[in-house]
Amino acid sequence: MAAVVHGLATRARLPYLVRAHSNRAVMGLFAFVNGIISIAIMATAAVLTGQPLIFPSLGPTAFLLFYTPTAPAASPRNTICGHAIGAAAGYLALVVFGLTNAPPALATSVTWPRVGAAALSLGLTSGLMVWLRVPHPPAGATTLIVSLGILRTPAQLAVLMLAVLLLVVQGFVINRLAGIDYPTWSPRPAAS
Repeated sequence: MAAVVHGLATRARLPYLVRAHSNRAVMGLFAFVNGIISIAIMATAAVLTGQPLIFPSLGPTAFLLFYTPTAPAASPRNTICGHAIGAAAGYLALVVFGLTNAPPALATSVTWPRVGAAALSLGLTSGLMVWLRVPHPPAGATTLIVSLGILRTPAQLAVLMLAVLLLVVQGFVINRLAGIDYPTWSPRPAAS
């Protein structure tokens, strides 16, 4: 994170920002600004299109992309594949438990089929991310958003993935502008 802030400050010809203030203050400001920007972009697009381009697991994804951009979990591959696995596992769980047309659990109540869908979706998401080597913890929230019925139609899931893609593009642009060797797709190999 400090490298991102330093890179952006240097490119913006504002190195005094890093020198004049503690790293924590500058890093906090950077996280604050990018948190606002990333979710504001999604929320604005959601308002303009009437589509659910904003959902809870985007918050932790944005945090990973801007606080730990070189961590494997923040790579574009892990972010996109993790959320895709979460969305697919959540939808499969809805199908298995006959809940594709049921109202969201938060609007009604949690039933035994909903418990089964939530458990199955989280288990599938966790296992598949490990087996496929694409860990992205916020995908655990995505799968619950789907299996609890908050977003449940294929069209909503496509919009969910579009939002993830837009956030990854923003993360790529900001990190590259900051001079961070943010990966194009796969995580960078760990230094030996």
